[in-house]
Amino acid sequence: MEAMKRTVDCGSLRKCNEGQNVILNGWVHRKRNHGGIFFINLRDRYGITQVTIDTEKDSELAALCDELRNEYCIAVQGMVSLRPGDMVNPSMETGEIEVMAFKLVILNKSDVLPFQIEEENRANEDLRLKYRYLDLRCDAMQKRIKLRSKTAFAVREYMTDNGFLEIETPTFIKSTPEGARDYLVPSRLHQGKFYALPQSPQLYKQILMVAGFDKYFQIARCYRDEDSRGDRQPEFTQIDIEMSFVQRDDVLGMTEGLMNYVFKKVMNIELPQKFRRLSWEEAMETYGSDKPDLRFDMPLLKFDQYVEKSSFQAFKDALFSGGGVKALLVKNVSFTRKQIDELEAHAKIYKAKGMAWMKVTENSRIEGGASKFFADNAADIINDLGAQNGDLVLMIADANRNIANIALGAVRSKLGKDLGLCDNSKFEFVWIVDFPMFEYNEDEKKWQAAHHLFTWPQEKYHSTMESDPGSVKGDLYDLVLNGYELASGSIRIHDSAMQNRIFNIAGIDSQQAQKKFGFLTEAFKYGAPPHGGIAPGLDRLVMIMAGVTSLKDVIAFPKNSFAVSPMDDSPSEVDCKQLEELGIIIKENKN
Repeated sequence: MEAMKRTVDCGSLRKCNEGQNVILNGWVHRKRNHGGIFFINLRDRYGITQVTIDTEKDSELAALCDELRNEYCIAVQGMVSLRPGDMVNPSMETGEIEVMAFKLVILNKSDVLPFQIEEENRANEDLRLKYRYLDLRCDAMQKRIKLRSKTAFAVREYMTDNGFLEIETPTFIKSTPEGARDYLVPSRLHQGKFYALPQSPQLYKQILMVAGFDKYFQIARCYRDEDSRGDRQPEFTQIDIEMSFVQRDDVLGMTEGLMNYVFKKVMNIELPQKFRRLSWEEAMETYGSDKPDLRFDMPLLKFDQYVEKSSFQAFKDALFSGGGVKALLVKNVSFTRKQIDELEAHAKIYKAKGMAWMKVTENSRIEGGASKFFADNAADIINDLGAQNGDLVLMIADANRNIANIALGAVRSKLGKDLGLCDNSKFEFVWIVDFPMFEYNEDEKKWQAAHHLFTWPQEKYHSTMESDPGSVKGDLYDLVLNGYELASGSIRIHDSAMQNRIFNIAGIDSQQAQKKFGFLTEAFKYGAPPHGGIAPGLDRLVMIMAGVTSLKDVIAFPKNSFAVSPMDDSPSEVDCKQLEELGIIIKENKN
């Protein structure tokens, strides 16, 4: 092999290399036999080079070429030559040259492929994951993994250049409630006790602030035992950041700088220096979501005032009960009744009781659906909404105004995708700020933290937190990109007394608090500085940058939708001896 070690990769040769004697190593991507002339498209992660072999002059080479199949791993030696003008391939970076090979060695053969190695693999997802090493050879996957690597490197550059220290936190930690179920690791040395894999490094990065490391970051692995979906995996990576002696605007400004640097460095895209900001209430009222996609303009519109003058009793009842009515104006569409029914069915997933509609026609008229209830004020509706001939008005009413917002917001999101309004080449960032600090758990009949227990409540609510938890706003902020929550953060509690007040409101008594979080509150007693942070999701960031909708497309070895890896069959059973050493007995599932 030493004699056939590559001297150049398959993506580097150009016209200027004419006449050079080179050795290439790679995989047979495609092969063509043109009766005495054999062509091989040889591929590695850097690109593809055409190798040309005159098989009429060398019977041994001819026999080797006949043996070749796609994905054979080979080495070739030859001379770089210019292609004839009419054979230049402008779609290949190496398309002006070819390597005229005089030596070929088969380094390893390949079995029959379960799917073809193409630019973008269209095979069944579980088949792709079972043969992930083959899926990763596809050009699209190679590009996305390179994009991920470049993004992580750019993050490290920016953070280090701005005085942040990269510090690792433990992977085996104490189990603490953070919203999802922990993955637990049994201890052999301390039977009956368990480590937890971190859902995030939250408590440890706060302790690093107490320790005086005022600028910390880590590209951290995190684990949450929750149901998978397109933008969620049981194990994921976040860009974990914490800063001391800061307020909200300091963290937001630093994150804007990071995103500007990453997008410019990796994709040569200029972002706004400052991102748009919306309060949580504004986002919910205007877009029906706390992660709105702003690549398209379709705000939720207040419709209460038209209901009062209408004869639509169901909508009036919703208003009388203290609820609300919201509308969407969908410009210039010709939906069938079936398509409208599909949108209504989508709204019902989000607890809407139904969805009314009407179409705008010529001469400022409305027709179809619920139009008969609004005939008397049709002109005002059309004028105020800015509606035109061919537009569709969708309406949802509910006694719970939040349900009307969320359900119609879900319809808005679906329309954005269905109508092709979500341009993957656009990147629309928005900060969502002023989130509620607490939410009421109807099942358990108690208040709980809406985000997490370590958020500093905004100063103006300090005196009324216990008496009116539902009104408290936390110093919380989310960064949203193209309809995805990209990052979440907050100014943290740094005072033991305040932390205990939050525990009490959330129904965690002093004994529980000491058992679960005592090591953190103990640290707060020793001059803990004010601090805050944020954690952008690296997987999700790369997913959006790559223009795909599944995290599986930007992670080298992801799990499937059932949190299983078909390639190595994990999770798997273990030997009885291992269980005995851990003091674990598997209880038979009678279901």
